Amino acid sequence: MSRRARAGLAAIAALLVVLGSAAPAAAATPYTVPSVAGTLQTYNISSVYVAGVSSGGYMATQLHVAYSGRIKGAAVFAAGPYYCAQYNASRALYACGDNLWSTQLSSLESYTSLWSGYGWIDPPAQLSGDPVYVFHGNNDSTVKKSVTDDLVSYYQHFGASVSYNSGSSAGHAWVTPYGTGGCTATASPFLNDCGTDPQNAMFAKLYGSVSARNTGPLTGSLIRFDQNTFAVNGFANGLSMGSSGFAYVPSSCAAGQSCRLLVALHGCAQGYDAVGTAFVDRANLNQYADTNKTVVLYPQATASGVNPYGCWDWWGYLGYTNYPIKGGLQLETVMNMIRRLDG
Repeated sequence: MSRRARAGLAAIAALLVVLGSAAPAAAATPYTVPSVAGTLQTYNISSVYVAGVSSGGYMATQLHVAYSGRIKGAAVFAAGPYYCAQYNASRALYACGDNLWSTQLSSLESYTSLWSGYGWIDPPAQLSGDPVYVFHGNNDSTVKKSVTDDLVSYYQHFGASVSYNSGSSAGHAWVTPYGTGGCTATASPFLNDCGTDPQNAMFAKLYGSVSARNTGPLTGSLIRFDQNTFAVNGFANGLSMGSSGFAYVPSSCAAGQSCRLLVALHGCAQGYDAVGTAFVDRANLNQYADTNKTVVLYPQATASGVNPYGCWDWWGYLGYTNYPIKGGLQLETVMNMIRRLDG
């Protein structure tokens, strides 16, 4: 990889972890459970959904589009349309974070249709009717609103049913009642409290209805598992993924009841090796999982020489053009986890 390319990759990574100066809020403290070392088991999974923020939002869309026959909906915070970077760090920086360049939305839609014909991704017709929840904060200057607008237009082009929350004053972050940052902040660990509960609307969109979250002690278990087991090369660190991933399993799912699976993808500088279990504990997902029979999978990216901030690979930093399609190294590694969980 050329020095110029490396500089570009570092620049886009830095863009997605711009630090703000807003003071942290007095955070609500969620009930948590300590992680227990174990292995991923197969559960009675009825359907699979994905959610993510920032680079995790881009990764969530890659998973949804590539495997739309298997993944039935997506929730995306602070990200843009599928294949936005087009294997180009400069495009990732100037078109998919900032909006100095066009996202070339019509080209992204054309690539999607073309690649389906090659069998590289599932037919985009399978996106039709899928529930999609999109969130963008008005103080997010890391991924500009017009970029997220194009994500909405992309999904609508293929017939998905989109709910778009663009009225929040949030900065670049996952917004949660358990956020440790003020609403407008863009600062580690990128978990902001805006006095709202977007996860309620998110789950209602994805599932059609939602039960109130569990605000008491959690009923389930948090499994810490070896991601090397699922890495396509047998070595997660070689894919800029951490050695450990996590899965929250409610007691109802462990007992064999029919449950859904939600894959939750953290953003840059938000994985376990950067902030511990902050995202796992405070994303407000385990609380809804308990009352809505949902297993939550938390795959983990980590920092590496080509990925200094622990982002997910949505612009090709691993050096392979197939990163957003079937066979992509991180994409298939996460799919291997899904395959284990849903049998």
